[in-house]
Amino acid sequence: MRYIPSGVCSRAIDVEVDNDIITSVAFTGGCNGNTQGISALVKGMNIDDAISKLEGINCNGRGTSCPDQLSKALRKIKENN
Repeated sequence: MRYIPSGVCSRAIDVEVDNDIITSVAFTGGCNGNTQGISALVKGMNIDDAISKLEGINCNGRGTSCPDQLSKALRKIKENN
């Protein structure tokens, strides 16, 4: 699924989930090292666990962040399943 984030430098987040396990995350744009790190850390993680860890993270007072936007993408995937 491709998610278009809001309020962050990333322009897109591509997420693949299989049976509630995150199999792949790729950010387009954003802070390359940070987004690669987030992607590596959540790979193999249960979708609910990732949401609980990432939701609400704030980047420089924006009220959101790339990890927070990933949690929103994961919530959208859960809603559609």
